Amino acid sequence: MCFQWYHCCPDMLGEQSHLDEDTQAFLHRSVEKSSWLFTQLYHSLFSTIFSPIVSRTSINGFLGRGSMFVFSKDQFQRLLRIGPEWKGQRMLDLGAGDGGVTEVMGCHFHEVFATEVSTPMKWHLQRKNYSLLGIDEWHRTGFQYDLISCLNLLDRCDEPLQLLRDIKRSLVPHTGRLVLAAVLPFQPYVET
Repeated sequence: MCFQWYHCCPDMLGEQSHLDEDTQAFLHRSVEKSSWLFTQLYHSLFSTIFSPIVSRTSINGFLGRGSMFVFSKDQFQRLLRIGPEWKGQRMLDLGAGDGGVTEVMGCHFHEVFATEVSTPMKWHLQRKNYSLLGIDEWHRTGFQYDLISCLNLLDRCDEPLQLLRDIKRSLVPHTGRLVLAAVLPFQPYVET
């Protein structure tokens, strides 16, 4: 018997998000993992027991799951209109989670910084040797970033408009880029 917890509709992907090799590999791994019934039951049980005292993000960090796939390397290059060899000076991934998406973007920058609230996710980022900045200090470092990513974070922070103002001030003027993803419909939920 085969169980599937979710599925993907590739025909709904836009031109920017073409179904390349990396995306197909991610989808294949996801479908494969979704059929691991005992793993899914274990994750569900663990989440049920610890959700009253630990955030969803931290539970995912402990379980080694919750890694995002936003774009492949090729899709990221197409989005920014850069070549494989292009290098910027500094990037920042706000709310980087386990660093999976940071890794895709980070290979194009000399310095990679990240922020994260969840302690288990911070451990994942430290293992990947990213420079961690505090959530209240990243915009006060005195330097600016060529790229800031803010993926599925606006609905998870206390003051999303202030966050956007801080991002604007922290980007290199005229050439700095913001990669932004927002969950719609917008339903604020701040994890502590």
